[in-house]
Amino acid sequence: MAGRPPGAPPQTTATRPGATPASEPVTARLRKRLRRVRRRLRTAGVDYFRGGAADWPVLCALALLVPLLILLNIWLPDWAPPTSLVLPILAGALLLRPGSLVVLYALAALGLSAESVIHTGQRVASDNPEAYVYGVTPGAALVVGAAGVGGLLLAQFRARVGVPWWGGSTMLFDLRERLRVQSRVPALPVGWHADMALRPAGGQSFSGDFVVAARTGPGQRLLEVVLADVSGKGMDAGSRALLLSGAFGGLVGSLPAHDFLPAANGYLLRQSWEEGFATAVHLVLDLDTGEYELLSAGHLPGMQRVAGAGRWEVKEADGPLLGIYDGAKFEGVRGRLNRGDVLMLCTDGMVEAPGRDLTEGMDRLMGEADRLVPGGGSGAGAGAAAALIETVARDINDDRAVLLLWRD
Repeated sequence: MAGRPPGAPPQTTATRPGATPASEPVTARLRKRLRRVRRRLRTAGVDYFRGGAADWPVLCALALLVPLLILLNIWLPDWAPPTSLVLPILAGALLLRPGSLVVLYALAALGLSAESVIHTGQRVASDNPEAYVYGVTPGAALVVGAAGVGGLLLAQFRARVGVPWWGGSTMLFDLRERLRVQSRVPALPVGWHADMALRPAGGQSFSGDFVVAARTGPGQRLLEVVLADVSGKGMDAGSRALLLSGAFGGLVGSLPAHDFLPAANGYLLRQSWEEGFATAVHLVLDLDTGEYELLSAGHLPGMQRVAGAGRWEVKEADGPLLGIYDGAKFEGVRGRLNRGDVLMLCTDGMVEAPGRDLTEGMDRLMGEADRLVPGGGSGAGAGAAAALIETVARDINDDRAVLLLWRD
């Protein structure tokens, strides 16, 4: 063949570059195209739900829904009242950016005007205008307008935050779960037990109280626990608590015990928060010997139940609040947990109440703990921390946290 080197195979449809092999069936080519389409749709969906893609497809879908609702209102006014336009408005408030939302609102306003004109004409053309009950009433227009104003405010807030509404909800859920995970005490050796409970103020999901716990030291034979109480309560305190719990979690075990609270104090000072102080107690417990040291930053004292004597001892360390001034010093107090002993740490929400002295609140707390953790044992204190909150501080509008440690 002219133009072909000697010995070269003849070019056919199956071997020509860029050609589709003749042996490939049509169904295989269709499957490949469908896979490409699915891939593109999935990528576009992921980008949109991450807030990084254009919202015009959603705008087009909602824009088509507006005339559909208008037609339904004209044909089936009993099933599609004028206020049904609230549906695309609310969906747009959740899914569209403010600029696109204004376009949708303009379409809804035109649709509402068209409904009013058409129903007015039908009323005039009817044999009994007084009996014609359909149309756009001032109340319906007010409802649609109020939904539009609320939706626009929501969209502007969402745009200012920079995350879609579903992303914001997921983010809050993740933050709450991280606080809960960080508040768990790690698994302890045989003979040691822990019980922890935390209740935010007012039944909210976020609390200014938090716990950071980790096994540290050679062979992880040390248990370090930080129980902190951030100033304020609710969402504001919860956001600061999340930031501090992450910082404290990075410091625990990375520094010597006596350096932790000074480092935490310096971290708070660098935040320059208007309401930026916090209290904290740092426990360092040797799981081999039971010896421990408590270091406090303006926090409530620890309480130890001495099994041999059958009484409670208050373990009060000395130190200022975190985030007040630089160069603060923190003095620790030492103790030892023997078999049957219980160590209790808590925040002020467990003992403070209007008209009740702090000492009285601590006495009541220790008395209830005596009843709930009578003598150690693997199941003696199961659920005792939550029961303490329900018994002692159930109706107190403050963040509450309590940690029990004991050995059998």
